[in-house]
Amino acid sequence: QEFVIPDLTMAEFYIFLYKGDLEDTAIEWHKRLSYYCELVSRDILIKSLKYRIDNKKDNMSIFDCVCYIFSLENNYTFVTGDKAFKNKRGVLFISK
Repeated sequence: QEFVIPDLTMAEFYIFLYKGDLEDTAIEWHKRLSYYCELVSRDILIKSLKYRIDNKKDNMSIFDCVCYIFSLENNYTFVTGDKAFKNKRGVLFISK
């Protein structure tokens, strides 16, 4: 299936691997997935931060909020295992 990766998701994934002393793996995945990455506009970043503040009781990460709003704004499905998004519009929730 076709998919898109917001730049912030790719950056988060890279840092996750880097913190685990897996920078070579991070570099390899970045090379393999960079074709699917898309820039996130400042407008979406601002909407995402407002969304996070307006929903602070859900304790959502900035990365997840950006990817969620990015998905909504582009008519993509947001795929996540984060329970805070389980019943939200435009989400494909995958339990861990």
